[in-house]
Amino acid sequence: MTSIYTQRRARLAAQLGAGGIAIVPTAPQYGRNRDSEYLYRHDSYFYYLTGFTEPDAWLVLSAEGESTLFCQPKDLEREIWDGYRLGPEAAVAALDVNAAHSVAELDARLPRLLENRSQVWFPFATHAGLAARVEGWMDQVRARVRYGALCPAQQGDLCELLDEMRLIKDAHELAIMRRAGAISARAHVRAMQRSSRMLRAGEDVREYHLDAELLHAFREEGSQYPAYSSIVASGANACVLHYRADTAPVRAGELVLIDAGCELDGYASDITRTFPADGRFTGPQRALYDLVLESQKAAIAAIRPGRRFNDPHDAAVAVLAQGMLDLGLLDKDKVGGVQDVIDKRAYFQFYMHRTGHWMGMDVHDCGSYVEPGEVGRVSERKDPLSGELIKDRPSRILRPGMVLTVEPGIYVRPAPGVPGQFHGIGIRIEDDAVVTDDGCELMTRGVPVEGDEIEALMRA
Repeated sequence: MTSIYTQRRARLAAQLGAGGIAIVPTAPQYGRNRDSEYLYRHDSYFYYLTGFTEPDAWLVLSAEGESTLFCQPKDLEREIWDGYRLGPEAAVAALDVNAAHSVAELDARLPRLLENRSQVWFPFATHAGLAARVEGWMDQVRARVRYGALCPAQQGDLCELLDEMRLIKDAHELAIMRRAGAISARAHVRAMQRSSRMLRAGEDVREYHLDAELLHAFREEGSQYPAYSSIVASGANACVLHYRADTAPVRAGELVLIDAGCELDGYASDITRTFPADGRFTGPQRALYDLVLESQKAAIAAIRPGRRFNDPHDAAVAVLAQGMLDLGLLDKDKVGGVQDVIDKRAYFQFYMHRTGHWMGMDVHDCGSYVEPGEVGRVSERKDPLSGELIKDRPSRILRPGMVLTVEPGIYVRPAPGVPGQFHGIGIRIEDDAVVTDDGCELMTRGVPVEGDEIEALMRA
């Protein structure tokens, strides 16, 4: 049976053009300090085409579909220290490639593989030194021109081809992402319940306690890593968008914002929930929470085939802008009505990020946000806040199989004219949505999102 990776390589090979050849390295290992390395994580492009997770590996793929893998050779002594290596001999059958060699032979073999090729493709600006290395191999090809060797005359960014492939998730990918979303949802539930349970018991609760609960839940259910550094922010820390779990106390009467998701078998999940630390919203907290939730519902309703990537953001902003006026965060006598708030970007004081991003193998996954066939349709406008001249192009048309996050928020820092009861409140609600034939499917609703359901969960 042909593997999903073999099928992907065949699809990519068909796009390389006559005489094309692609070079794809995996990620390098990085030292953490002295005699220790960071936990290794493969390159997403490389894994997408091979399913191979060992470091020091390269894939070379020709337009004719011939695949050559370079990997670490078998070394029984090193395997005692670093673990099992597949090795070139076993790689041919295990990975369904046409040939495999020791990575030590890479520099000797690559120039011959590049000979008489019309174009070489590789990922631009993703691997330090890769372009220079490709130039070095091509220099060796040029040195053989008197022997009839031809050097590739063109270079192409392989990311352009692979990004389009990766943007639409297949059934194999979606099955993994649903499992990752379910694991992450259960982790959020556990963190919520631990917060209220410890506070009811009179225990000292810190952000790192909840972070530990997340990590425990991720690994207990088979996830390999967190998909990104978890955000666990108590109280006013939630107004720092990329805050990381630290030692700050989690106090009754305050909110906790957790933005965390696991990575499972190479695919990410991404969930944010904001909840009352002791299980009960205050009036001002609930007012802002319900506003953000309504904006998320509006964004979700805008996700369906044929709509644009920007539509969910615009829908969320419209709800948030009206709510900011209704709650007094913005003074209508100063900023005007809803459309004025949107046109002037007056909402930016309290909502300064986009409502979503692509998600897949990387939590901020690859893929253009501009519709490819409409790149040439450009309009210019001056940003009302920065004065910067911005070029607008039509955003991506949503199609079944695309996966995006939906994450509106509101962050209220103390400022003149801002009602005091809202100071220091930061709220974000985020779910992962896959575009379906008639709308979208939320893969992360295993953790409650309605305010009443959150309070009931935390009382349990």
